[in-house]
Amino acid sequence: MKQVLFVFGTRPEAIKLAPIILAAQEQEKLFQTKVLVTGQHREMLDEVLRVFQIKADYDLDIMLPGQSLSQVTSRVLVGVGEILEKENPDLVVVQGDTTTAFTGALAAYYQKIPVAHIEAGLRSGDKYQPFPEEVNRILVSQIADYHFAPTPKAAQNLYREGITKNKVLVTGNTVIDALLRAAKLKPLLPKELKQIDFGGKVILVTAHRRENFGQPLENLCEAIKEICQIDENLEVVYPVHPNPNVKEVVLNLLRNTPKVKLISPLDYLSFCYLMKKAFLILSDSGGIQEEAPSLNKPLLVLREVTERPEVVEAGAAILVGMNKKKIVSEVKNLLVDQKRYLKMASAKNPFGDGRASERIVKRIMEVLEVK
Repeated sequence: MKQVLFVFGTRPEAIKLAPIILAAQEQEKLFQTKVLVTGQHREMLDEVLRVFQIKADYDLDIMLPGQSLSQVTSRVLVGVGEILEKENPDLVVVQGDTTTAFTGALAAYYQKIPVAHIEAGLRSGDKYQPFPEEVNRILVSQIADYHFAPTPKAAQNLYREGITKNKVLVTGNTVIDALLRAAKLKPLLPKELKQIDFGGKVILVTAHRRENFGQPLENLCEAIKEICQIDENLEVVYPVHPNPNVKEVVLNLLRNTPKVKLISPLDYLSFCYLMKKAFLILSDSGGIQEEAPSLNKPLLVLREVTERPEVVEAGAAILVGMNKKKIVSEVKNLLVDQKRYLKMASAKNPFGDGRASERIVKRIMEVLEVK
């Protein structure tokens, strides 16, 4: 029987691959589905697997404290390679732009196994933003045999790089599929969320990107302090990433700031709940750029450039970088200008209709020549 092996290691990958894996498993009479996780994000990854009831067939558990990108890359490459030698799948599926996605694709290439790339074709045009994700994604595109682009713009990026049209399928983004599934599940809210007053305006903040470590993150914290003085009914909720480069700076600058709640990272369902309840979102995350417009929440993108320009062009998000003055100014505008706020909140979602997984699995079955 033909076999498809899904390789991933982080929470965002797990969220976006979960609906595809579940759809693939429904075709168990036609082909076999196997799951290999690298454990690049341990606790957050495991939580998503539990939510979607996905069991890993292999777990490399590669993370060690203080690992460099080179160490992560080498450990994933060797570990995935060993599993590929054992299983010899007919297709390896990777997602997005992580170190796991790149090295998983590379390991498959070394063994001449075809690769399918989910969320292919996103480009920021700056190889250091996001770092190292922009180059990871470009390198996967050079290896992959099948490219599942979330939007027509992403597909056009691939065509410009010489990828032939018969290897590209525009599917929409599977994050929408995941959100629709999550909406049917009831979250078990942590105590920290139950203590938040959603009767006022809640601003959700997340920031964890490598290029924002140091001074940029300090700028954000100073902006948050100023934002808290704008409206007495305003509250900032910041789930703090556990990376010491983030956590130490944020706790040092914001721990005692009134109207700022620094909370632990949330499980996926609780985070979806918080996004739905928020008035406004500030984030440097890639996935949130897709989720926010899906939930009709205006988004300020804490990056200088984005590989998801569709969200800005649709009017659902504004690029503000880590510029303190610009962050504060745009937050003020959205708090006082209801017309502008509603225009952003009602912008058309550019990322699909929730049927991306269905399209991807159909194409996988065509590739495998199973019916």
